[in-house]
Amino acid sequence: MTNRTPKPALSPNTIEFETQALVKPTGFREYDARWYFGLPGDEKPSELNLYGVQALGEGLGMLMHERGVPPKMAVGHDFRHYSLGIKQALMLGLVNAGVEVLDIGLALSPTAYFAQFHLDCPGVAMVTASHNTNGWTGVKMGIEPPLTFGPDEMARLKEIVLNAESEHKPGGSYRYVEGVRQAFIDDLVEGVQLKNKIKVVAACGNGTAGAFAEEVLTRIGAEVVAVECELDYSFPNYNPNPEDMKMLHAMADACKKHGADVALGFDGDGDRCGVVDNEGEEIFADKVGVMLARDLSELYPNAQFVADVKSTGLFVTDPVLLKNGAKTDYYKTGHSYIKRRSKELNALVGFEKSGHYFFNAPIGRGYDCGLTSAIAILQMLDRNPGKSMADLRRALPKTWGSPTMSPYCADEEKYGVVDRIIADVQKSADAGETILGQKIVDVNTVNGVRMTLEDGTWGLMRASSNTPNLVVVVESPASEENMIGMFREIERRLAQYDEIGEFDQKI
Repeated sequence: MTNRTPKPALSPNTIEFETQALVKPTGFREYDARWYFGLPGDEKPSELNLYGVQALGEGLGMLMHERGVPPKMAVGHDFRHYSLGIKQALMLGLVNAGVEVLDIGLALSPTAYFAQFHLDCPGVAMVTASHNTNGWTGVKMGIEPPLTFGPDEMARLKEIVLNAESEHKPGGSYRYVEGVRQAFIDDLVEGVQLKNKIKVVAACGNGTAGAFAEEVLTRIGAEVVAVECELDYSFPNYNPNPEDMKMLHAMADACKKHGADVALGFDGDGDRCGVVDNEGEEIFADKVGVMLARDLSELYPNAQFVADVKSTGLFVTDPVLLKNGAKTDYYKTGHSYIKRRSKELNALVGFEKSGHYFFNAPIGRGYDCGLTSAIAILQMLDRNPGKSMADLRRALPKTWGSPTMSPYCADEEKYGVVDRIIADVQKSADAGETILGQKIVDVNTVNGVRMTLEDGTWGLMRASSNTPNLVVVVESPASEENMIGMFREIERRLAQYDEIGEFDQKI
C-alpha cells in the first residue's frame, strides 16, 4: 500500500475504486479529517475509500515517528454501520507504519481521549462522523494528551498522505483492549453523588452515547428518563445533534411530558451536551456556559475561562462573574483551538457555543466530554436546590441570540468568500455606514468577522472548519427585533455572493 499516491476522485463500482486509494484533499480540515464515505446506491460521490483510509493510517503513523512520539495509539469507533470497517482499515495502516495499536472498541470520542490516560498511550484516533448525517466519516486525532490536532499537524498529515511519503516500519502490532468503556464510566462518576432528587431526560438520538449516558447519570444519583437511548445507526427519530432544532424540540417535549428538571442531549460521538430546561425552553450552549461559569466561579474565585467568538458577550459583562473576579478570553472557534487555548491559560473551563466544553483539573482532564458537562450541570442544580434550571436561566442578564446557522459554501471556495466578506464589512465600518441606525463600533477578525453595533448587537460570519458551509450567529442585548435585524443585514450581504447557497435553518 505504501507509496501508492492516493487519487483525489474515483468512480464507485469500478475496478479503479477497488484497487486504488481515494482521498479527496478537502477532507483534511483545520483540526479534523472528515469525508463523505458514501452509502449504497448513493448519487453523491465518495470522497474516501478503504484503501484511502489505510493510507491515512500509514500517514498518521509516520507523523508520530517524525514528531518523536512513542508509536502507541488508542483507536475507537462510533456507532455507524460502516465505522468498524473504516477503523480496521485505519488500524492496518497504523500497524504498517510501525505503530502499536490498542483497539478500545465502540467508543465515544471522550472515551478515546480518556484511553490515552488510562492506557498510558500518547496517540489517539477516533473514527467518527461526529454529529454529521450517515454517509459521512472522519477521524479525530491527537499525539499530545489531552490535545487534538491543530492546523500544523493537519497540514503535515495531509502532505504525507497525498504525496505518499509513508514508509513501512517494523514493530507494528494490534491488540484489542477490554474494559475501557467501564473504566471511563467509573472515572466519570468517581466522587460524585447528588444530594437532592433530580429527574433528567437523557436524549441520545439512537447514537453512541446511548451506551453510556443512562448508566453514568443513574450512578451519580439522578432519576433518568432515557429517550432514544437504544443504539440504531439508521437514526430513525432524528440525527443526534444537540444544536439541531428537531432534537432540541424532541428534548423539550420529553421534558414536559415526564416533568423532568432538565433534559440533556448528546451528539453522535458524545463530546457535546445540549440543554433544555424544566419549562421546555432550549438553552444555547454559550448561555449554559455562563450559568456554569457563575456556579464554578463561586467555588473557584478569580477563575480563568475561555470562550469562542461565536459565544455570548455575557462572559465579560455578567455582574456575577465580575463580582467573583472571573476572567474570560475569547478565542477561535473550534474544539482543537479552545482545548489548546484552555490548556495554555490553565483555564478552569473552556466553552464553545457548539457545546464542546473543556473542564481542566480539578474537574476534568482537559478534553471535551458531553457526560462531564452533564455531570457539571446536574451538580450546579444540586447546589441550588431552591432554584430550577429555568430560574437559573432567567437569572442571566437578558439577551436575544440565534442558533448556529449554516448556509452552503463549497470547501474549495469558503475561505476566499469569507476574506471578501471581511473586506466588505471593514469597508462599511470605515465609511461610517449604519445598520439598524447604528454605526459598526467593532470589527473582530480573529475568526471570520464579528461586527458589533453601538448597542452591543453583533453578528458573526465565518467559514465552517468541518463542513462545506459558512457559520452565522447573531445576538442582541437590546431587543429581539435588533437580533433579527442583524440577521436580515447578514442575509442581505451574503445574497450578493453566488458561491453561497441555502441556509440549513433560519430565524
